[in-house]
Parts: sequence; structure tokens; C-alpha cells
Amino acid sequence: MKIYKLGEDVLRKKAVPVEQAEINDDLRKFINEMFDTMDEAEGVGLAAPQVGVSKRFFVITADDDVRRVFINPQIIYTSNELCDYDEGCLSLPGFDEKITRPAKVTVSALDENGKAFTLEADGLLARCIQHENDHLDGIMYIDRGDPEFAAKVTAQMKKRLERSAKKEAEKAKKAASIAAKIAAKNANKNS
Repeated sequence: MKIYKLGEDVLRKKAVPVEQAEINDDLRKFINEMFDTMDEAEGVGLAAPQVGVSKRFFVITADDDVRRVFINPQIIYTSNELCDYDEGCLSLPGFDEKITRPAKVTVSALDENGKAFTLEADGLLARCIQHENDHLDGIMYIDRGDPEFAAKVTAQMKKRLERSAKKEAEKAKKAASIAAKIAAKNANKNS
């Protein structure tokens, strides 16, 4: 799966809820692909908008190695106790920043089978839940930190996206040129 990067519109949209009828084998297959993509990228969490789907669900495998799915999550409690942690994000590769968040959360959600659950979390799991839940509201972790750092990262990611788009355009132009040469060669053979 492609992991969308800062600057791509889907990451800044508020995701829409998953309908009960959408919780089916196709969604479960998609969720497994998200876990594979997250693992391959060496991440601990991945939200649907990060793979181009503006729906309210995310996956996490935190420090306890348990694969968790959160569909239509709602954080129903956050502790007054706060903690700092250097956060990174698969949509902002190569950057991290110390972010302050509540140390404990309680979340209610549906699992991949549509079964409701409530989970109390602390440590890395609590942080991951908050980070991934932010993605569902179009919020990136840099929005919660130093505005100067956010501006710097945004500018650098914009340049990366522009370079990537330019490379893709060059590849497409080269492929079209090769295809035209092959077509012309085949046309000459058949004449």
C-alpha cells in the first residue's frame, strides 16, 4: 500500500465513520494489508487516511506486540497526568518531535468483526491511540508541537512531494516515448 505523506489532501480531511455493513471480509482483508504495510515500514500504528482512505479506523501494534484494530474509535477519557515522548510518523518520514499528551486514555471502538470494546491504555499504547485518532480528524503530530518546527517540516515535505511528482512525470514521459517507439517499429514491420 502507498503511505500518503504530509501535503497530500487526504491527511487533512476529517474521516467519515465506517458503516456497520462495511465491516466485512473486504475490510478485514484491507486491515491485514494495513498491518503488513505498517510492519514493512517499521511503524507501530497506521490510520486509514494514511493509506488514502478517509474512513474512521486505524491499526496498532504497540510495545506488547498485540495487533489491535479500532473502528469508529472515541476517546472517552484522558488523564490529567501528561507525558512527553519523541513522536514520529510514517506520513512524515525522517522527522520526530517531543510531543506532550495525556499519559492515560480510555477508548471505545469496534473491532474488525464489528464487536464493541472499551480499552484503558497507558504508555506507548495510549500515545499511539491518541496519535492515530488525531489522523482521523486531519491532525498531524506536528500540529501539537512547536509551530516553527511544523512550518519547517511542512516546507521540506512540500519540496519532497514536488520532487517526487517531477520524477513520476519524467517516468511517465519516458514510458510514453518508449511505447511510441515500439508502436512505430511495429507499424513499420506490418507495412
